[in-house]
Amino acid sequence: MRRRLYLMRHGAVSYFGPDGLPVQPDEVSLNEEGRAQAEAARALLEPVAFDRVLASGLPRTVETAELVAQSHKVEEWPELRELRGDRLASIPADQLETEFVHAFRGVVPNDKRFLGGETIGELFDRVLPALERLLADEGWDTVLAVLHGGVNRALLSYALTGERVFLGHFEQAPGCVNVLDVGDEWPANAIVRAVNVAPLDLLHASTRLTTMEGYWAEFRAGMQ
Repeated sequence: MRRRLYLMRHGAVSYFGPDGLPVQPDEVSLNEEGRAQAEAARALLEPVAFDRVLASGLPRTVETAELVAQSHKVEEWPELRELRGDRLASIPADQLETEFVHAFRGVVPNDKRFLGGETIGELFDRVLPALERLLADEGWDTVLAVLHGGVNRALLSYALTGERVFLGHFEQAPGCVNVLDVGDEWPANAIVRAVNVAPLDLLHASTRLTTMEGYWAEFRAGMQ
């Protein structure tokens, strides 16, 4: 029998202040839009009985999880935190745009660094064992995991390919829901049933930018 994993991305946050300067990503919380997205996900998932609720431990995932699954204790799994970038000031100015908008383009090599920081391979090194640890626990049937865009891409890519292949074009809108069924032979018999379901914007009519293109636009706007 397969078990069900609802894999969410946290709701929207503001990574850049009004002055265009980056906010500490480990401390940023949901903005108003992000809270609305989490509430919409709560309504969508209300009929689902979760056995466990996980978050990465960063405030934006914990806050989203607490809004979506209000009656559950949220477990914090730091291995499932987002890719760690370097300080933007360490990236040459003429390379910043490329680092942002090409961060998740195509099949991303394992040695590619995210914003000059952690590599895709290092991401796989910590998220795959974490998921295997979750699957080794036979005491649950349905789990909600509220994580991050890069982490979700890694898990979805591995579920489809069975290899450490990072498919960057798996767009992950803020507050989106992905649905995976997992069995005893992970990932051989995993089923990806839904990807990037955004409860407040089911047809994704609000933008045609990728997440990273949107962040680059915010950064540029703040610096003007």
